[in-house]
Amino acid sequence: MTAPEQPQRPVQYVVEYPEGYPAVYEADVVLRDGATAHLRPITPSDPDLLVAFYARVSEQSKYYRFFAPYPQLSDRDVARFTQVDYVDRLALIVTVGDEMIGVGRYERTGRRTAEVAFLIEDAHQGRGLGQLLLEHLAQAAREHGITRFIAEVLPDNRKMITVFTEAGYKVAREFEDGVIMVEFDIAPTDTSFGVMQAREQRSEALSIARLLTPAGVAVIGASRREGTIGNALLRNLRDGGFPGQLYAVNADTKASEIDGVPAYPTIRDIEGTVDLAVVAVKADQVADVIVDCAFKGVRGLVVVSSGFAEIGDEGRKRQRHLVGLARSYGMRVIGPNALGVINTAPGVSLNATLSPLMPSRGRVAFFCQSGALGVSILADMVGRGLGLSTFVSAGNRADVSGNDLMQYWYSDEATEVVLLYLESLGNPRKFSRVARRLAGRKPVIALKTGRATQGVPLGHTVRRSQLPSATIDSLFRQSGLIGVDTPGELFDVAQLVAHQPLPKGRRVAIVSNSDALTLQALDTMAGCGLAVAGEAHTLNAEASAADFDAALREVFADDQVDSVVVIFTPPVQSNGAEVAQVLAAAAAGSEKPVLSTFLASRRVPEELRVADEHGGAARGSIPSFSSPQYAVGALAKATQYAEWRRRADSRIPEFPDIDTVGAEDFVAEFLQRHPHGADLDDADRQRLLSFYDISVLPAFPVLSADEAVARAADLGFEVILKATAEQWRMRPDLADIWRHIHDEDDMREAWAEMTRTFGVASDPGRAQFVVQKMAPPGVPVVISALEDVAYGPVVTFGLSGVATDLLGDRSYRMPPLTTVDAAEMVGEVRAAPLLYGYRGSDPVDIPAIENLLHRVSRLTLELEEVVRLDLRSVLVAAQGATVLDTSIRIAPNEKPRQDTPARRLT
Repeated sequence: MTAPEQPQRPVQYVVEYPEGYPAVYEADVVLRDGATAHLRPITPSDPDLLVAFYARVSEQSKYYRFFAPYPQLSDRDVARFTQVDYVDRLALIVTVGDEMIGVGRYERTGRRTAEVAFLIEDAHQGRGLGQLLLEHLAQAAREHGITRFIAEVLPDNRKMITVFTEAGYKVAREFEDGVIMVEFDIAPTDTSFGVMQAREQRSEALSIARLLTPAGVAVIGASRREGTIGNALLRNLRDGGFPGQLYAVNADTKASEIDGVPAYPTIRDIEGTVDLAVVAVKADQVADVIVDCAFKGVRGLVVVSSGFAEIGDEGRKRQRHLVGLARSYGMRVIGPNALGVINTAPGVSLNATLSPLMPSRGRVAFFCQSGALGVSILADMVGRGLGLSTFVSAGNRADVSGNDLMQYWYSDEATEVVLLYLESLGNPRKFSRVARRLAGRKPVIALKTGRATQGVPLGHTVRRSQLPSATIDSLFRQSGLIGVDTPGELFDVAQLVAHQPLPKGRRVAIVSNSDALTLQALDTMAGCGLAVAGEAHTLNAEASAADFDAALREVFADDQVDSVVVIFTPPVQSNGAEVAQVLAAAAAGSEKPVLSTFLASRRVPEELRVADEHGGAARGSIPSFSSPQYAVGALAKATQYAEWRRRADSRIPEFPDIDTVGAEDFVAEFLQRHPHGADLDDADRQRLLSFYDISVLPAFPVLSADEAVARAADLGFEVILKATAEQWRMRPDLADIWRHIHDEDDMREAWAEMTRTFGVASDPGRAQFVVQKMAPPGVPVVISALEDVAYGPVVTFGLSGVATDLLGDRSYRMPPLTTVDAAEMVGEVRAAPLLYGYRGSDPVDIPAIENLLHRVSRLTLELEEVVRLDLRSVLVAAQGATVLDTSIRIAPNEKPRQDTPARRLT
């Protein structure tokens, strides 16, 4: 009998890139069903790929594309479709493995318009390819000055009409000669961005669900030898109660089973379905394993193997190849160098980790980047009795990241609280956006290491930020994350928000039988900004359960109390059971959070537990902390988060007077004159800012006293004389501005004194002073924006002056800014009282500051090439704000932003 022919292993298609090929348009993308694919510009080396694709497309789909029977492409068609200039004519294709499954293209028809068309292989229609191609084509077209797409669609091609109408753009349709003419502007709008975000969340959540809910799991590198990684993974999966099909794969085994699990030499030999492969082979063997998994139809991989980016350049290349290969075949990757994943859901019971600890079922989800720390973190969760829904340790975070997990947990009904242990942020802008959306629904508690040093583990690939460490704290606040500093604090806050309602205010009642511990609680409250509701109910050391009952009923009935802290240290003759009973009874059904220092326990004591259906602690259980400081600290964090959730009027304001197209044209023209970038002169700064309706008080350079007098006379005097050199500005020992110049004598006196102080310019043709009209008196502030290589645009606010510079008294936010974001930026700097009428001074025009913040935010968000913008001196008066001095630099952005209006995996 002849042995059946072995199927051929897939061989990756080799692409030859022509000169001018825009590699920046390449992207790995997640399809509607959670699988991945690769999107890239077409090249002249793709004729065979195109012809093979076209042969698989149905006659109906061809008819819809060309409005006539078109059974095959001519050589001329193939050449025209594969040879584009990537500017006026662009085609993007989507591939899975070695096959092309869809193509979209635009061709410029006018200065601002282009015609767009798509063709999707029938077997892959309904997977969201049309929407993805439209997003990426629109992104590329906008970069080349195209602002409007047009398309011709046959009336019965409802799928394509849906692609346009559901994209979030305002679509105009006309029926002419049996064809529907579709036209729409492609500028991103709140609606189109919202549509993109919703689709991104659904597809990325599904891609993670495919990893966390497998029906079949194969451990590749499984071993029966104790102490090996492969043995530990197989044992933990088996002993954790995984109910699906479990397979062991080991190339060297000839046995039919390993530790009772069916064994095979390769994954291709398994007859059953494998959804998840847990890989524990040598690093140089992983690529071959991935190809085998692709052949088998595996949906995702957990790569526990080390020897990748954490070992240096060779490992980084191997890691990039691993991720690219897996994604090209539709698979997501957790790792490499990962601890693994856990899902405690009934019917799943998945422990695909190196940790033998399987936490109890609960409502808390956990993402951790550190494998080594992950084991101790799981042990801490088990020790505290904190139930878990899902756990993912991503190791080097080469593919699946915290962003992906947050997308999944957003719609995961089993998860109510999310914990993040972060060692790096691969895409801070997307992190901020996704976290903000999730935090609006569920508490997200985050511990970020390396904030001060910006250090990251060797295995993590990140863009190195030039921003101060305070930026990450501001990002957390803006996104509604509960930022903590230690793993202990992470679990303290988790215990509270997982079991108790959120506080409705800052007023806290204390019921205690210890004077010393009460004082500790009060001190901590004062430092955290919490207020004592009335007087603390300090009972004596021998207080009975009845005494506690009376005090507790009083505080729970008091409308002036928002939260309750109970401190109980037992008398010698008591075990606390009676006190626990009255505490549980008093708190039952209350909407006020209650937390305790009950017998110094660090969990939910059995006496205060409300059991859920899994035997764990349900909502309403009362957590206990080892000391009042920890209890109050957790309460303060929860209170701040609750206030963030209640924020009113948090919207992005509209500014119809902003001329975005004019600003974009100006930037493009400037870069034609300065292809490598340059600082803008006064005229160009005025012109750019005018597109955003930001006015600057003109300043006129002068080279002599006579010229200064003449210019002041032209302005009608009431002017200032100001030094221009950067090293002179804001020096506490030098008066760089001479104010209140009323006439010629004043100006000549000012000139003589200023030149005596600062000397004469070494370059006689360069002005060292300017004359400027006096602005209304006010408080000087600074508003800046910087295009950071990691974070993208970041807006900064602070009061002007050396002291605030030295103290780093600045607030930071990532655009777009909501109305609340701008208000918080102004109010959170330590010097803010100077703006609100400090020591009897007049309050300044706060809305004028917020207006400038919003306009700068829009400018830096829309104009990626504005790499630095400083409103270096803004004088804010009781009415209005006057911009006195600016500095702007425009340069080509060599590393585009990572979070664009087109979906992509980064």
